[in-house]
Amino acid sequence: LAAWVHGDPRKVIYPTDSYGQFCGQKDTLNENKTILFYFNILKCASPVVLINLQCPTTQLCVSKCPDRFATYIDVQASYRYKPDQWNYFRQFCKPGFNNPRKSVAQVLRDEDCPSMIIPSRPFLKRCFPDFSTKNGVLTVANQTTFKDGRGKTRNVTDLREAANGINNVLDARSVGMKIFEDYAISWYWILIGLFIAMIVSLLFLVLLRFTAGVLFWIFIFGVIGIIGYGIWHCYWEYDHLKGIPGSDLTVYDIGFQTDFRVYLQLRQTWLAFMIILCGVEVIIILMLIFLRNRIRIAIALLKEGSRAIGYIMSTLFYPIVTFILIAICISYWAVTAVFLATSGEPVYKVMANQTLCKYANLTCDPETFNTTNVTKLCPGAQCTFAFYGGESLYHRYIFIFQLANAFVFLWLVNFAIALGQCTLAGAFASYYWASRKPADIPLWPLFSSFGRAIR
Repeated sequence: LAAWVHGDPRKVIYPTDSYGQFCGQKDTLNENKTILFYFNILKCASPVVLINLQCPTTQLCVSKCPDRFATYIDVQASYRYKPDQWNYFRQFCKPGFNNPRKSVAQVLRDEDCPSMIIPSRPFLKRCFPDFSTKNGVLTVANQTTFKDGRGKTRNVTDLREAANGINNVLDARSVGMKIFEDYAISWYWILIGLFIAMIVSLLFLVLLRFTAGVLFWIFIFGVIGIIGYGIWHCYWEYDHLKGIPGSDLTVYDIGFQTDFRVYLQLRQTWLAFMIILCGVEVIIILMLIFLRNRIRIAIALLKEGSRAIGYIMSTLFYPIVTFILIAICISYWAVTAVFLATSGEPVYKVMANQTLCKYANLTCDPETFNTTNVTKLCPGAQCTFAFYGGESLYHRYIFIFQLANAFVFLWLVNFAIALGQCTLAGAFASYYWASRKPADIPLWPLFSSFGRAIR
């Protein structure tokens, strides 16, 4: 109940900018800004990304990704006679910023605007560099280098490393969401496959009373034949390697090798395989000889089980009930887990490129961060959104609640499975104890058994 009251699944559905606001959420200022833009994507190649699962740069919601190379220095220098360039560039600045007269150093210090923009395209609702290859060379907009807006010329391979850093974060965060999306896209194919499997299984079970013995012996003799072929092949390889230099070496002589094909060049290897297969073949044949009566009983039980299913056809459809119950359990667990994971307030932390910054990973307030001395002691540090959480008693025990949710999930799943086993066992027991089949079998044996199991 607490999870459903405090949780907010929108925190999983929508990307979140550095201010904890959702990108693309309806009835907000970001309703038409569905894509997350990174001010300096090069910082996403920092090891801090993997440690904190957060890129240490300002992240902003935008309506579209940049489609050109540009730097703030160049745009500011030409804003008087090229206002269109300024108007285009400032849509990637902080909302409300429109002061091209502000010095470049102050703009970059306060993170009012990005130092550069690069041609990008949306991927997973985030702006990624628009990579392409030209004559086998990695390019962005047919360029292999670009200006980073801080006086340096960089190679596009730096962008690829940064993009890989973000991908690692996304993989760590959204594996479950990707699985859910795959199911959402291909659910009808899954249902078609399950339906076909159900029909094939139905035919197999119904016909088992006539084909149980034949299928069993075909399987047994098939196994014997395959092993026999393996013995012949091992002997052929053993004889074929005769006289080849180096084939008479032993496994001990060549020692441990990572390439298994080295061992296949030795006669000793094939001799060992042949001896092992011969032993398995002899064991199977001896089991068939000494357990022939048991095998006949097993075949008779298979035939009798097929007859029981023929009299109680409704048992073939009960697994659908078990499937639905387990699906409900999984859905309840997943939804509750999402609500628990998102039941918190935005928490902001200091993201610093310098590993020795004493303020790194400390909580901060983005509204007052620029007035503190953190940026002076740790140049380039940012107060960015980290995760959803809190300091209340409830938030401190969210992990315990997740464990309890997992325990309830496992208990309910096993209960659904056990309920199905008891129901089917009771239904087939009514067939087994019926003196005259099918006259003495109850009218609705499956429903009667289900009622007894519930009671």
